[in-house]
Amino acid sequence: MARVKRGVISKSKHKKLLSRTKGFRGTKSKLIKVAKEAALHADAYSFHGRKLRKRDIRGLWIIRIGEASKKEGVSYSRFMSGLKKSKIELDRKILADLVVNDPQTFQKIVKTAK
Repeated sequence: MARVKRGVISKSKHKKLLSRTKGFRGTKSKLIKVAKEAALHADAYSFHGRKLRKRDIRGLWIIRIGEASKKEGVSYSRFMSGLKKSKIELDRKILADLVVNDPQTFQKIVKTAK
């Protein structure tokens, strides 16, 4: 059986890996073994970070709604309870958008939720 030389393939794989870890500190961007591990960790952190971002954004919406409803004289929990009782089905994302972009409409919603 003939000998197979794989230098070209491994070289291209290494180049691809090192381009992914470009900008990492120290040997994590220079050495193949260390860079491979750093890339695996980076992928894990980015996956987890995408989940955390959703959590953070929801928290931001709640803070915006809470502050705007306090200005109208209603706490956040009473406002959300009033929305449910008055059968207004707007999610927090839409309510937070109304607070920022259309405060008059938000005030009307707060009055109906009271």
